[in-house]
Amino acid sequence: MRAIPWLLRSPTAPPPCRGENPLQAIISSKNSPQLTPELKGFLAIRNVADPFNLMTIAGYSAIVIAANSHSDYGPGFGGWGRLCGYSLLEDMQSEFFGTFAIPSLAHEDPRYHRLPGRPFRQRLFHALIHTVVSQHDDGSPMPNYATLLTYPISDELSNLYVPGLSTTASSAAKRTAAGYATDPVGPLVAEFLPDVAKHVHIHVVFVQQILQKIAAGQPNTSPQLF
Repeated sequence: MRAIPWLLRSPTAPPPCRGENPLQAIISSKNSPQLTPELKGFLAIRNVADPFNLMTIAGYSAIVIAANSHSDYGPGFGGWGRLCGYSLLEDMQSEFFGTFAIPSLAHEDPRYHRLPGRPFRQRLFHALIHTVVSQHDDGSPMPNYATLLTYPISDELSNLYVPGLSTTASSAAKRTAAGYATDPVGPLVAEFLPDVAKHVHIHVVFVQQILQKIAAGQPNTSPQLF
């Protein structure tokens, strides 16, 4: 088990359960402790600061700038740096709302709970509906307010500072719809690739960004961790 970084250690943090760290975005244990608002905040910070997440943002930005040096971010290392900065800021706002703020207010568990050992159809259905159905802190099913609200909120905030985004209502609706459409990619990969479950959410961010970019026709979209 990978140790919790010093930044995320807390005297109130629950002990690891059955060898699995409860402070991660994807968990398999049926007895994982509930996350307090403080721990949900720690999880949001961990998701943003994860080296694989930062590598994904850097790689995605490099591909975008290499494919179009005349984008609103500019060419070369300068454009790459600006796109990295905007993408990181979008990632931070998505984590703030999707992992900390909304789950804390709605008492929603922001983690994805895998169903190892269950029938394939049950696991497939569980992953596909995760965009709209999540888990309450007490383990009962509830609407996935974190995902359903974070996409439109993040898009509206991005309209205020991200260069090149069309701010029309139809464009915003298209980007949000693209986010909803590609969101199940994350749970599907997390559910069926347990051997890499610790890092899979980072690679899913990259896939979602590419798919959303194609669907929305925009130079950049907000990355989403589940």
